[in-house]
Amino acid sequence: MKRNVSLDEISDGRLLGHEDMARLGSGDCAGCSACCRDMGRSIILDPMDIFRLNKALNTTFEQLLSDKIQLNVVDGIILPNLKMDETTNACGFLNDRGRCSIHHARPGICRIFPLGRYYDGEGFKYFLQIYECKKENRTKIKVKKWVDTPDLKTYDQYICCWHYFLIDLEKVIENSRDDLLMKKIDMFVLELFYLTPYDPDKDFYEQFYQRMETAKKFRSTLPSK
Repeated sequence: MKRNVSLDEISDGRLLGHEDMARLGSGDCAGCSACCRDMGRSIILDPMDIFRLNKALNTTFEQLLSDKIQLNVVDGIILPNLKMDETTNACGFLNDRGRCSIHHARPGICRIFPLGRYYDGEGFKYFLQIYECKKENRTKIKVKKWVDTPDLKTYDQYICCWHYFLIDLEKVIENSRDDLLMKKIDMFVLELFYLTPYDPDKDFYEQFYQRMETAKKFRSTLPSK
């Protein structure tokens, strides 16, 4: 989800790499679950997020859609997001003790919070969202430790690939303003990257890039930007 704001408005202006330090340490978030509440539709799920959840919970995308996630239009494309509870307005995975019940398989946006990603057209850098986390007196932690993802360089490359693929499709939709084409693109993305199950016993990245080859062929059939 793109935010039409300047870095000066939401950050300290620093762009961060894996080895940089930032005030991220929140004392294990003890006594606080503010970032798991009132998030609306902002926690967008990428294919790896679904892979992690399906594997950890031994479930399917369709089963998650029944109560934990929902579909919404994000910058022109239908994508899944975490669903807030209708009664408490909290994430459906937040337990009665105010703790994340899927912390080991939490989505990428949750994993990096309160970091954000600043895309420069080719890759991205992390930045600290200085007004988002409610915990005070946070300690300095290295970015790669905070993100807590194996082979972080490979993960970041995947995130870039997914991000710029969606950006490209968004431009096609925006320029064409064709409802049938938009529906065609939406159904293709959902079917290929979300509804078609991933093998939990095989490497996610290998499966994703195989699908991306299919996506490139599909893209070649669409209007140019």
